[in-house]
Formats: sequence, C-alpha cells, structure tokens
Amino acid sequence: MILPLFMGAVALGQDSQPVVGREAAAKYFQKRDPAQNYGGYGGGPQDHYLALHVGRYMSSQSYDWGKFGQEDDIGKMNLGVTYRVGEWQNSMDLNLRLDYTEFDVGGEKPSKLSFLPLLTFPDASSRFPLYFGAGIGLGVFFKQASSKSALSLDYQLVAGARFFDIFENTGFFVEAGLKNHILLLSSGQFNGTFLAGGLVFTF
Repeated sequence: MILPLFMGAVALGQDSQPVVGREAAAKYFQKRDPAQNYGGYGGGPQDHYLALHVGRYMSSQSYDWGKFGQEDDIGKMNLGVTYRVGEWQNSMDLNLRLDYTEFDVGGEKPSKLSFLPLLTFPDASSRFPLYFGAGIGLGVFFKQASSKSALSLDYQLVAGARFFDIFENTGFFVEAGLKNHILLLSSGQFNGTFLAGGLVFTF
C-alpha cells in the first residue's frame, strides 16, 4: 500500500519539474507570424512603392508675394514623385515626396522644387484603396519673383485613392488636397487646392 503511493508521488514530482535546455529554448525562438507584428517600424524592398503624378491647382491665392499684393489662381502645373521609405506596421507609411510646381505671380513665372517627408495612413500593405496624409518640408525656388525669398516652408494635406497591381506591378492613383507655402526669408504666402493623378509601381 505504501510503496504504490510512494512511486506515484515520485512520478508526479518528475512531471512537475520545469522543462529546461533546448526544448525550453525552442518555445521562445519560433518564427513569428507577420500578422502579429503591431506598431513596429520597418522597411525593405518588398515594402516599397514609387508613385509618379501630374496635377494642377484648382484654385489658389497668394498674399504679399507678387507686385499686386493678393492674387488669385497663380498656381499652375505640378509634377511629382513619391517614394515609400518604410512603414509603421498596421498603422501608417513614411514617404519622401518631391514636387515641382510652376506659378504665375504678377506676370513673373516662379518655379519651385519641394522636399517633404509625408505620412500617409492606412499603410499601403493593407491594400485599402483610400488614404490620407500630411507632410511638411522645404521648398527651393529655381526662379522667384523679384526680391522674394528663394526658400519656403511647404506643407500639404492630402486624400486619395490608389489601386495597386492593376497590370502586373503597376497601378494608378488620384489625389486631392491642399499645398501651401510660406516664404522663409521675406514676406509672402501661397495657399492652393489641387487635383492630381498618376501611376504607382510596387516592388
């Protein structure tokens, strides 16, 4: 009677011993499901896309920029490229946008290249067609109105729809929003609403 109870207690004690060594370590080094990655920032070739757009300002106003003070409809053609640098997974994307814009201010023809980090959400990996974004950066004028600053603080608010991989790795998108700037080294301000469209390439 005593011997079976003793043997049972020994077996129970062995079963309750913690598992150590390779078996225990293996539980903590299993490959993680990518769907479980929340909030981490990452980037790689498979995460990137390149978008090319052509657009035009639908309406625009300038303040103390040209020789006539306040003017309307001075924003003209806009060309740009947006490159997705990386993402906060299941959250938003970090993009670099280069914008070339032409203006007509008081008979002069300024032109500018803008460099903007642009945050957009949701992240492109979700493949959700609608997106929203905001960016702020530096504008450098190739040509500028007389006695005005060659540098500007540029900021954008955008909303759009994108459709990836319509033909192999090529899709298209449309975008609208605000593109504004404030001259840094002189007086002058520009506010404009735009509409643009173009191609998006994934790789």
